[in-house]
Amino acid sequence: MVEKPRVRFNYEKTTKMNDLMQGLQLNTVCEEATCPNLGECFSSGTATFMILGKNCSRNCRFCDVNFGGMELVNPHEPMNVAVASSQLQLNHVVVTSVARDDLPDGGAFQFAQTIKAIKEVSPNTTVEVLIPDFMGNKESLDAVIAAGPEIINHNLETVERLSPKIRHRATYKRSLEVLTYIKEQAPEIFTKTGIMLGIGEQDDEVEQMMEDALAAGVDFLTIGQYLQPSEKHYPIEEYVSMRKFGIYRRLGMKKGFKFVASSPAVRSSYKALEAYQRGVLNDIHTVG
Repeated sequence: MVEKPRVRFNYEKTTKMNDLMQGLQLNTVCEEATCPNLGECFSSGTATFMILGKNCSRNCRFCDVNFGGMELVNPHEPMNVAVASSQLQLNHVVVTSVARDDLPDGGAFQFAQTIKAIKEVSPNTTVEVLIPDFMGNKESLDAVIAAGPEIINHNLETVERLSPKIRHRATYKRSLEVLTYIKEQAPEIFTKTGIMLGIGEQDDEVEQMMEDALAAGVDFLTIGQYLQPSEKHYPIEEYVSMRKFGIYRRLGMKKGFKFVASSPAVRSSYKALEAYQRGVLNDIHTVG
């Protein structure tokens, strides 16, 4: 068993980031989901914006985001995210959200407006979105695709066998269908997915997940360590060794992913810009 990953922290820069977020009434998934990279990312002046409120309509057993008490959609939020991105001089912006099954479109319009606002205010900034499954609604997916983000991420979260145990309303099959649909409709957009380790998955199941994701056209893969947020959440079974994370990274690259981030502290937006740059270079070399 390896030690739980440590967090690097810079209070001055974190306070500055928090002040900006509060002033523009914005949330970051870094804080809401208790991300282990919070200190590292805040200290470098980066963050993943979480739109559509702090409360989620789903109650997944692995997630530390609040459940229930859905908030009104803020019409100013897309431009606020764009302004914050500009003020922080970000080259690459990641936008995610809670699940909003209470909304007819699942929040897709807000995603689309946020993407458009960022591109309007900061045209040289690349945009990545981490979306829920929108219950598989193709009109919602089309709205996000049409806004033109460079990367669309949707997480499988775990292997197929364990998915029903930790995910609320989402399914492994539907998630693969979402990823497949995005790539079919917009092959020029990079797609991405991620899973957590340490909840009882087996090596052959992780390998099968890789095969499933590649068959869905996924370009980038993130693999991180599950950290149990509290006693009420799904129990952690093990802290996976760095050696095994390394094995999975090499296996993923060998199988054909354009970029694999695999380490205990890795989360969905970890090294997001590097993944995008690697993907672009890979495509250039392929065409060449």
